[in-house]
Amino acid sequence: MIEKHDLIHELPEHKERIHQLKLENSHFASLFEEYHEVDHEVRRIEMEIEIRSDEYLEDKKKQRLLLKDQLYSIIREK
Repeated sequence: MIEKHDLIHELPEHKERIHQLKLENSHFASLFEEYHEVDHEVRRIEMEIEIRSDEYLEDKKKQRLLLKDQLYSIIREK
């Protein structure tokens, strides 16, 4: 089974804050959209819907993690 990494699934305790930031912070909204696109691509590769090299997949996973860290940093700001 392929693990879900969407941001709400990853950080359920911050669901309301994520929603608020998507509406009020254009930088957050842009990062959120990029995270969602990268996560979707990773899942398609893991499900073998798209065929890519292992190196490409690892690069995408690293990109997803970096985006998640950036988003989490914004979420934690008060």
